[in-house]
Amino acid sequence: MRANRLVSLVLLLRQRGRLSAATLARELEVSTRTVLRDIEALSAAGVPVYAERGRYGGFALLPGFQTELTGLNHDEALALLVAGSRRGAQVFGLGSALASAMLKVVDAMPEGDRDTAAGAAQRLLIDPETDILSRPMAAEEMSDSIVAEVRRAVVAGHKLRIHYAAADQTPKWRTVDPIGLVTVRDQGYLLATRSGADRTYRLSRVLAAEELDEPAQRPDRVDLDRAWQERSTQFRTGGDQVAALVRVNPARREELVGTALAVCAEETDADGWLRLEVTFQDSRHAEWALWQLATDAEALAPQWLRTALRNRATAIATCYGVSS
Repeated sequence: MRANRLVSLVLLLRQRGRLSAATLARELEVSTRTVLRDIEALSAAGVPVYAERGRYGGFALLPGFQTELTGLNHDEALALLVAGSRRGAQVFGLGSALASAMLKVVDAMPEGDRDTAAGAAQRLLIDPETDILSRPMAAEEMSDSIVAEVRRAVVAGHKLRIHYAAADQTPKWRTVDPIGLVTVRDQGYLLATRSGADRTYRLSRVLAAEELDEPAQRPDRVDLDRAWQERSTQFRTGGDQVAALVRVNPARREELVGTALAVCAEETDADGWLRLEVTFQDSRHAEWALWQLATDAEALAPQWLRTALRNRATAIATCYGVSS
């Protein structure tokens, strides 16, 4: 128990700088006398903690002090930061680093805790290879060496040259300023700017990558979640989008909303069904999305969408009709 408290005390000082004994006691939920004893124990163990006197004094660590509790290297530490999604580590080329890091963490545990953690791990499964219907989870093929080069440029803040194969285009070399990496449903994306304009690149389409020595032109800090939302909005509002008016069974609403790009309006009909104005990426997307819902959804407009669904239903009925 005390060993855990000592580690917590060091981490508090590392993360927040100088803290008073009263503040440390409050954070650690112990008495100030216990904090003073812990400070003495850390000093005796060689941890460079010192006291500053005066009204605004407190305890602090010497600048530059680093803890190496588990001997994690750079990639292993980075892997743990994305360990909330095992597949995320795979997408970013950090799978082997994650495995190595987790071994070191487990090895650093007391023997009793290690056995407990191992037993608990056997009862937790994250992102299996197939879903409940035994359908394999589709993961894009990406070169670990290419992803590693992209990742190094992102983390180091250097410009990046990529040989990129955009859809239906001849692969071209591009020099970009990398912003960050995002993984969505086993697909990895590089958020970057090129000549000052926002660009999003699918990692599976990067055929080669080269980290350059030149610093990237990018902000020092970034809200990656917000940046991704903005890119997603740009994508949804571009291209040959299709707007449709749809009636849907409330029990299937989430399926429709999860497939559509956006919901512009929604109201409830007298019979309890929902009437939604939704947008789709194109005509094929609209027809496919409504076909999945069968009789639990009806396209009210535009007329060409109703005609397309009727023609598809007629073709199916003809195929399975009673033979003469």
